Amino acid sequence: MQLVLDLIHYVLHLDRHLPELAAQYGAWIYAMLFAIIFAETGLVVTPFLPGDSLLFVAGAFAALGGLDVHYLCAALFVAAVIGNTSNYWIGRWIGPRAFHWEQSRWFNRRALLETHAFYEQYGGVTLTVARFMPFVRTFAPFVAGIGTMSHLKFQLWNVLGAFLWVVGFIVAGYFFGNVDIVKRNLGSIMLAVVVISVIPLMIGFVRSWRANRQA
Repeated sequence: MQLVLDLIHYVLHLDRHLPELAAQYGAWIYAMLFAIIFAETGLVVTPFLPGDSLLFVAGAFAALGGLDVHYLCAALFVAAVIGNTSNYWIGRWIGPRAFHWEQSRWFNRRALLETHAFYEQYGGVTLTVARFMPFVRTFAPFVAGIGTMSHLKFQLWNVLGAFLWVVGFIVAGYFFGNVDIVKRNLGSIMLAVVVISVIPLMIGFVRSWRANRQA
């Protein structure tokens, strides 16, 4: 039982244990990171996995020579694209039945409804912006599948969002992750990124609300 708990702890806090795991498992760390990013973006029930912080810390670790930044970007970009694609087809298969599921420890119904509202308001751009929003990025491709968004249109936004998210955070970590002030305030920086990502959507929401009120 303790072994299972230790495994869960490492998975949920992989960003903190990355150096020691890389030293222990060598090249297999790429597969571990691939699996985490795929699961966080590809499975509706795992939005709690580390995403932004993991990419940032991986980039910082690559700057120290622990990982190859090119392999890292390529592997996790593919993981993010495949993850969203899998999530999209799960949404196509399950359909609107998901909106009637009850809130539970493994399913965040509120996040699903909020993502659906974003998607209805902003369409495909939600898939790109949602990459920078924890929880929402897990449900965005799922909702796109439920809404029967065309696969071609979905993939265009999917690839763009995956590139900006994965490469953006890894490169930021690579160049700034080992700066002392950044390391000490990583949590606040991640929160700021989320807030900044939400601002364009909130501005659009307020404008739409005012327009509807005036009408």
